[in-house]
Amino acid sequence: MYDEIVARRSAAWRYQLCLCVLAELCLLADLPDEGLARLASISEKDRQTVFAPEVLRLEGELLLQRSASHSEVAERRFRSALDLARARGEKSLELRAAMSLARLLDARGGAREARAVLAPAYEWFTEGFDTADLIAAKSLLSGLGRAP
Repeated sequence: MYDEIVARRSAAWRYQLCLCVLAELCLLADLPDEGLARLASISEKDRQTVFAPEVLRLEGELLLQRSASHSEVAERRFRSALDLARARGEKSLELRAAMSLARLLDARGGAREARAVLAPAYEWFTEGFDTADLIAAKSLLSGLGRAP
């Protein structure tokens, strides 16, 4: 798949989206090194497109999958993704970054901080509650204590 994406390289945002999807598939297939390699192939210039927060989030997820010893680096990636998505007003990417950070914080015993990170991102939404990300966010929030 990667070879085909590179061969048909088009607009930076489309290229980056395809590599993010491929990295997500690597995450699901427990292939963190492969996913990280695909994300590493995105140039610094291309990393500035709309999917920049998602690239950071996926890097954090893949690093965590590689080894729990990468949790501090992963946390920095998640926080950077969250800050960047917020600054750009990219609410869906903000929600995804907030979920990743909240799961990490909760795993460390920080349910209260996890809720404080995720709740504002979730509560911004007024529709679309049947989408996978909002269903997952609601479930995560419910597991952190007071249900939304």
